[in-house]
Amino acid sequence: MTSDRKAAIAAYKERKTVAGIFVIRSKASAQRWVGQTANLEKIQNRIWFSLRQGSHTCRSLQAAWTAHGPENLTFEECERLEEEETAYVRDALLKERVKHWRAHLGAEAV
Repeated sequence: MTSDRKAAIAAYKERKTVAGIFVIRSKASAQRWVGQTANLEKIQNRIWFSLRQGSHTCRSLQAAWTAHGPENLTFEECERLEEEETAYVRDALLKERVKHWRAHLGAEAV
């Protein structure tokens, strides 16, 4: 391996991810789905991929995608969490905040 490649791999492993809460909204039905993730920057691509494949585990979200198409759905960040020392603390905060946002928005889980 070259030193450039080793440096690039090391930088990738050390990158910071941002945990948080997100909402997906349907323009056609006014439905909302709220979820939590350890990586806000990648979750939309992951969800859209599974929806395109017809394999998303949230049946109501998959049904909205199938019925109205991707242009009907919007993705938004609700909240970004501060970086935590441990995954345990981060996960506990995510659970607490996702409950808040689901209640606040009257949303389903995703």
